[in-house]
Amino acid sequence: MDFEQADALNRAIRLIGMKHRGQATVALGKLGLHPGQEVLLLELDASGPRTQAELAGALGCEPPSVTVMVQKLEVAGLIQRSPSVRDGRATVVELTGRGRALMPKLKEVWLRLAEGTVGGLSGTSLDSLLRVLGDLATSLYPRRTRRQPAGRGGRPSPQS
Repeated sequence: MDFEQADALNRAIRLIGMKHRGQATVALGKLGLHPGQEVLLLELDASGPRTQAELAGALGCEPPSVTVMVQKLEVAGLIQRSPSVRDGRATVVELTGRGRALMPKLKEVWLRLAEGTVGGLSGTSLDSLLRVLGDLATSLYPRRTRRQPAGRGGRPSPQS
């Protein structure tokens, strides 16, 4: 790879990230959410109650970041925390009734965001794109190559 290719690649990745986050900010804002909070809610919906440490691992975030998200989502009434019955040092996080009721709307927003993101693709299939993005995510975390490059539903895993 030469500098021009590196520059083009880095700029493209940066631009995609910025535009996607901007669109996510607008779409999620209509639900009263901020980017990042949706993946925590989607993880709880898919996997059920989790400790904050498990959430941090699943989301590829540092535990303090998860703690802040959990606090804000708890104040919003979307999740609740309780002490773990297995480990007195751990806190278990789960969706509240209000959080569960939000999930169909959140999934619709998430679907529309994804459709809008790839709607202009002409020469690349969605399956091919998901493979490339999974490979790219894995290459950013080479020490974690034991994990699958794609999460549930073919999505790149946050930790991959």
